[in-house]
Amino acid sequence: MHNDLTNPQPSVPFLCGERVYLRPFEKEDLAHIHIWANDPELRRLTGEVTPMSQSGAEKYYERVQNDENRVWLMIVVKENERVIGETGLLRIFNPWRTADLSIIIGDKYAWGKGYGKEAALLLLDYAFGALALHRIAIGVVGFNEHALRFYEKIGFKREGIQRDGYFYNHQFSDFVMMSILEDEYRALHREGKGLPAGTRA
Repeated sequence: MHNDLTNPQPSVPFLCGERVYLRPFEKEDLAHIHIWANDPELRRLTGEVTPMSQSGAEKYYERVQNDENRVWLMIVVKENERVIGETGLLRIFNPWRTADLSIIIGDKYAWGKGYGKEAALLLLDYAFGALALHRIAIGVVGFNEHALRFYEKIGFKREGIQRDGYFYNHQFSDFVMMSILEDEYRALHREGKGLPAGTRA
């Protein structure tokens, strides 16, 4: 899938890295979401099982905007202002200082270029530094070895398995639960490592 969609509205960066920035999710982004949600290769990894119509995309937008326990952002390449994915924190629960992380690089042109890592670190820095969260979790499909290695390199640790917790194309797979704590993140990425930190533009 080649993504040539452009955003007619000027981008407003929220978290800036060296090569990508994260900006608020706007209604104009539904053109991207509509394509990514229906792509078979992406659905295999994200667990989407029903087709997303244009009206369904609009309902998704309203649901995201009205969810007070979610922060949702688009991933944009700084060099060419290309929107390549979406990311965010959901199920934020401040009494426990926890949240779940999601990141989807929907534009396949951007796969394998390190954009996902930079976006993830920007979001984690924001989560632990601005929102004062303590624990960020994510669930990864067991057959997605690339994603498992990706999150482990960032600092996530495997903490459990939901046996046969995922079903796709007539086959069950395990669901691997992973998490990273604020002190683990700071030890890896804030103590002289020189990795990008999320800041407001």
